[in-house]
Amino acid sequence: MILYPTIELQNGRCVSLQHGRLEAAQIWHVDPIETAKGFAIAGAEAMHITDFDAIVGSDTSTKLVHEIIRVAGVPVQVGGGIRSRDQVEAMLDAGAARVVVGTLAALDPQMVKDLAKFYPDQIVLAVDVWQGKVMTEGWKTTSAFEPADFIAEFANAPLASILVTDIDADLEDQEASLSLITTLAASTRTPVIASGIVRSVDDLARLKYVSNVHGAIVGRALFRKNIDLAAAIAVAVEQPEPRAEFQ
Repeated sequence: MILYPTIELQNGRCVSLQHGRLEAAQIWHVDPIETAKGFAIAGAEAMHITDFDAIVGSDTSTKLVHEIIRVAGVPVQVGGGIRSRDQVEAMLDAGAARVVVGTLAALDPQMVKDLAKFYPDQIVLAVDVWQGKVMTEGWKTTSAFEPADFIAEFANAPLASILVTDIDADLEDQEASLSLITTLAASTRTPVIASGIVRSVDDLARLKYVSNVHGAIVGRALFRKNIDLAAAIAVAVEQPEPRAEFQ
């Protein structure tokens, strides 16, 4: 399982949201570029960036995102406010390994399918789930989509992965059930990245046994120092002990 250490950016600073509220972000007084480099030094295979400014239509952090992509030393997956083909292509042209789209997929699913075919293994479908529905517009709008149906719409698209965020768990900021991730991961052949449910190394240890979950987003817990990145990576990549099989 690939661990994606995550930087969330607002006004050029590393932040974490309090209960999902953009207007009440907790600021971490660390340098975003040095933090990204530190992820690579700790052994990360890849990292994730969410641009909260882009979610509200601002380009305040765009240059910083591009700089992180350039110097991070590992592939960078980028999400947040990417709602047009031009924005997807601009981020890929800037060197992003993968681009995450959610609202765009809800508004124009055919465009996302076309992008996935044109950029195989570079488009990630975001499925943000709250109270059983897919959320869009940075978790502000409840769509009519059931998450399993939304995922099924893209069954034949060559997506790089599906990023499933359990918003209920993320907002509560407490140990989460794996039921949502388990159910949705089983509903698709596309590899799933889990988000919103990792608070500790123990959460990672449980998650790695869920079928078709190939990655996990870890952000706030790193900045709070609840998780040591090097130790978490070791748990994520550790192979399960062999088990005897019944004949």
